[in-house]
Amino acid sequence: MTGTSLLDGLRRDMPDMAGHLARIWGILPDARLVGGAVRDLLCGRGVSDIDLATPHAPDAVMARLKPAGIRVVPTGLSHGTVTAVLDGHPFEITTLRRDEETDGRHATVAWTHDWREDAARRDFTINAMSCDSAGVVHDYFGGQADLAAGRIRFVGDARLRITEDALRILRFFRFQARYGGAAPDREAIAAITALSGMIDRLSVERVWSELRRILIGPHVARTLAQMHDSGVLGHVLPEGYDIDRLACLLSCGAPADAVLRLAALVSGDVREVARRLKLSRADTTALAQTRADPVPLPDMGDDVLAPMLADHALRDLLWRTWLRQADLAGHRDTAWDALRARLDGMEKPVFPLAGRDIMATGRASGAMVGRVLAQVRQWWLENGCTAGHADCVARMNAVLRDSPTGAT
Repeated sequence: MTGTSLLDGLRRDMPDMAGHLARIWGILPDARLVGGAVRDLLCGRGVSDIDLATPHAPDAVMARLKPAGIRVVPTGLSHGTVTAVLDGHPFEITTLRRDEETDGRHATVAWTHDWREDAARRDFTINAMSCDSAGVVHDYFGGQADLAAGRIRFVGDARLRITEDALRILRFFRFQARYGGAAPDREAIAAITALSGMIDRLSVERVWSELRRILIGPHVARTLAQMHDSGVLGHVLPEGYDIDRLACLLSCGAPADAVLRLAALVSGDVREVARRLKLSRADTTALAQTRADPVPLPDMGDDVLAPMLADHALRDLLWRTWLRQADLAGHRDTAWDALRARLDGMEKPVFPLAGRDIMATGRASGAMVGRVLAQVRQWWLENGCTAGHADCVARMNAVLRDSPTGAT
């Protein structure tokens, strides 16, 4: 695809964004599209973010954009980045940089006017291209050829790129899954294998962010197998993992949710994984609940499923069925699909009795109210959640008759 047709595609598919970009180019004519936008436009994929680079320093960029009525947010001045906001759409504009010092996690940068020098500090050749306002694609390291060949290759020396930022190890596998062929670049894999231990120096938040994207991306099982073969996955999940189980989950057609897939992948203590990776409270709960009991099964009747639905969230029950299907069947199965359809169509049972019903009898107070309520609810669950308010009141009276009088 030529540079001109690349911009023509942007104008055709994203006319509003192309209009905003034209406005920015009218103010910063020497700015260029960089990174993922160029890559994805070249291979005909949708573009979510449009980033630009410029030889001008951040303060000069802001000084040009603000008088034109464009809102500018200084989102990362230490890295040379400001964000121009046009009609609610953000455009990150970053000054050309070169690395002065790196430690495997962070880099100290200095500004430059050399486009090739800026491109040389990027991770992969397919991410190191830029496109100017005339539609010319500038490709210093063979990114277009690599993109066409399905080859993910580090810019320059692979080991050097990794030592600059070890997160590039995980990014390699994410991009390999999305843009690469079946066999990864040998030089890249050799460097990753030799330096896989550097992952331990990364913040766990960055590790989980990349792992989450890998888990919901394409070719998940193949990618994880490559990570295992190069010694990477053991650093990411030292608690243990089972790629085959995850592969079975994928074969069942389960939803593309990172936490559900993580629940299938982890063979160790999921709570320890959640703690170490510092998962959010919601993700931690979802992970633990997916591996919990009870698990609905296809041969269960509504009288068994209803109590489960009363005590557990529908999503948790559905995700448990996917894991169990992966373990028992390992492939798509209409019986399991029918089970999930039944669960999804059932109304969540609501216990019809409340503490005020017991208090109104005048025969119980304090802790006794909770004990009676729990006994009646357990009876309600054991009978398939079918008893209505009147039946529960009758059961409540029976429990009160059998309870010590005056209990509090």
